[in-house]
Amino acid sequence: MGYWPCLLAVTLTLCGGLLSHSSTTPAQVRTPVFGYRVVNVFRHDPEAFTQGLIFTDGFLFESTGLHGRSTLRKVRLDTGEIVHQREIDRTYFAEGLTEWNGRLIQLTWQSNVAFVYDLATFTPITTFSFSGQGWGLTRDDRSLILSDGSATLRFLDPATFRETRRMVVRDGATAVDELNELEYVNGEVFANVWHTDRIARISPQTGRVNGWIDLRGLLSGFRLDAEAVLNGIAYDSTQSRLFVTGKLWPRLFEIEVVPPR
Repeated sequence: MGYWPCLLAVTLTLCGGLLSHSSTTPAQVRTPVFGYRVVNVFRHDPEAFTQGLIFTDGFLFESTGLHGRSTLRKVRLDTGEIVHQREIDRTYFAEGLTEWNGRLIQLTWQSNVAFVYDLATFTPITTFSFSGQGWGLTRDDRSLILSDGSATLRFLDPATFRETRRMVVRDGATAVDELNELEYVNGEVFANVWHTDRIARISPQTGRVNGWIDLRGLLSGFRLDAEAVLNGIAYDSTQSRLFVTGKLWPRLFEIEVVPPR
């Protein structure tokens, strides 16, 4: 009689200890926070309300927002010179931007429409509709990836523009809301989080935040509008260069991501 109750008590104690340990482990695992090093500093139009940014064919391509001020631009990196620009109808507030097979795709904020242009000439090719808001846009090898101001990323077929799947982005158990401008970098989705100085590094398979890039202090010494927040990520895949800027920022930075200490 004494043996089995004792064995049962030991078993429950051990199991209880294992369960207790298991339940506390996730809280103890912190998402790594990366720093940065400035490699180069370039001019950026301080009137550009940056909503989308990419680097391709040796140039920056930029989507700027605000009603009556939205544009699509081709910009020379070294000088900040605008070499080609298309003004967007004042009805629209332009948002995220990406490229697919020689075409530029530009979102609008609340109009439920996206524009598709020829990359070389900015000639309109077509439009497509989507539900909800448009904030950021990027692409991987198979899909367009869209943010809408929530914690959700949507994946679209680039041929039909139909949604194929969606996922919620989480840092541990916490959903990461207000995902904004996006860029696909070496198998991860980099995302600005609105009104923060952080970039989330997101797994496109699971939605898990693999790490954060802390960009506090990047633009110091300037008095800026309250809405002049970090928002613009572009990656030069040929030379492995990462560029960041913000809305109404007078500078664009090439940075190197520094591992956590």
